[in-house]
Amino acid sequence: MELEGLKGKSHRRYNPLTRDWILVSPNRTERPWQGQTEKLAHSSALTYDPDCYLCPGNARAGGLRNPAYATNFVFDNDFAALQPDLPNVTVEDGSKNLLIATTESGICRVVCFSPRHDLTLAQMANHDIAGIIDLWAEQYRSLGSLPNINHVQIFENRGAMMGCSNPHPHGQIWATQTVPNEPRKEHESLSDYWREHRRCLLCDYSELELAAGERIVCENEFFFAIVPFWATWPFETLLLSKRHVADIDTLGAAERVGLADILKRLTTRYDNLFQTSFPYSMGFHQRPTDGNDHAEWHFHAHFLPPLLRSATVRKFMVGFELLASPQRDMTPEFAAEKLRESPEQHYLL
Repeated sequence: MELEGLKGKSHRRYNPLTRDWILVSPNRTERPWQGQTEKLAHSSALTYDPDCYLCPGNARAGGLRNPAYATNFVFDNDFAALQPDLPNVTVEDGSKNLLIATTESGICRVVCFSPRHDLTLAQMANHDIAGIIDLWAEQYRSLGSLPNINHVQIFENRGAMMGCSNPHPHGQIWATQTVPNEPRKEHESLSDYWREHRRCLLCDYSELELAAGERIVCENEFFFAIVPFWATWPFETLLLSKRHVADIDTLGAAERVGLADILKRLTTRYDNLFQTSFPYSMGFHQRPTDGNDHAEWHFHAHFLPPLLRSATVRKFMVGFELLASPQRDMTPEFAAEKLRESPEQHYLL
């Protein structure tokens, strides 16, 4: 696909997963920046913090005490956003369907990635990350088998800039009764594409990106990471399995090792880009757990980092972005180039 005709020109790009458009304004990259700068993020220097409610053996904020775990550890969130086994109650205004509320039951869990307080995925060994993947897969399988759970959202918020209140390496799992907004949009797009073409949307998209190469950040035998053609955040990436597989639990042993490898390499490139503990929200999207086959689904992960020009300058979604359409200045191709140039040997090691 030739993009020369759009070089330096404002244009829109289509996201087939959400069916939304994004405004790309590469002509704005030279504008002066006089906005807010953030505090520089630093990794913890403590391997164990006696005041951390996620470290092994410590008391959590809710009063329970963690076991002396040696690898990883999962527990029900002490302050969960969802409640399990709620009765189905719907309140509505009548025939107009303008005011509708309904109960949403679910389970929220916290996953501690390591007993080490000072590590991130980028600094962990591949075999330790593979152990986390095994845990994610087991949680997806066990939570998804519950009769009132139809979606399992595995995610990580990294860094204070993304609202993470504790630097101990951890992520979360929210299992919900219904499929939430973003995966529901993807589900509808993937399903419609499958019905029309009898092919997977993300398999076809992968073929285009692997052939073009210009937006690829890194790859191995089983996975690749790209800055998607429709990326919204400056250094947003999409991590895709090369094999058509619908969920993390279906990954074979070698594929799980490959996923661990690509997660470490990508997060290391992020950290090295501005030599900081790079903030992001990351989450896996995979097939609903409603018992249906969902052949249209393709396992993937989104990395949504806020940093824009340096370790202290972030992208804000305000004004036009909130009221009209997302907008970005640097092109996805430029962002991919910068991430490819970022080394895979962590700057702290």
